[in-house]
Amino acid sequence: MNPTKAVENRREQILREAARLFAERGFHGVGVDEIGAAVGISGPGLYRHFAGKDAMLAELLVGISGRLLAAGKMRVAETADPARALDALIRGHIDFAIDDRPLIILHDRELDRLRESDRKLVRQLQRQYVEEWVGVVRRVYPEATELEARAAVHAVFGLLNSTPHLGGQSGLPDRCGTATLLHRLALGALEALDSRADPRVTY
Repeated sequence: MNPTKAVENRREQILREAARLFAERGFHGVGVDEIGAAVGISGPGLYRHFAGKDAMLAELLVGISGRLLAAGKMRVAETADPARALDALIRGHIDFAIDDRPLIILHDRELDRLRESDRKLVRQLQRQYVEEWVGVVRRVYPEATELEARAAVHAVFGLLNSTPHLGGQSGLPDRCGTATLLHRLALGALEALDSRADPRVTY
């Protein structure tokens, strides 16, 4: 194996286990030695890859924000059909929400632990990701205002990012069933922007 590739794979393995442990026990509840043990190397050996736990947390949260944005841009660029682009965005975010649940937990619990520059970068990447969605949503539902589209996108994110709360409950569908249900719910939420939707419910 290429030595550079081996190092990348080791870093990915360390980050995956760190995310799992941080999500399960909290950032301060996990030591470097425990992360090392989870990947089969000594705790001090981790310092060949990361400066410490803070660096791992930063790479996890900045990294996933960057990957979501890059993947979102790619999905939008791959089709000129707004409905297909929106469907691709939904499916991509569902994959993240199901497969990377520890990162959702980390974002909710530990974002404030990042140094200010990293926290600002995460927020910047997230805003750009939201705007990718908003642009597509407004093409699908042109009568929706920008504020309405943005509110709907944030609501869909809240729905999809609820997956960490679904674990351990009986009667839930398998991965495919969960993805199908989330997809249907997300589409239903966005369809409320359709001007032909039932106008009788007001607040």
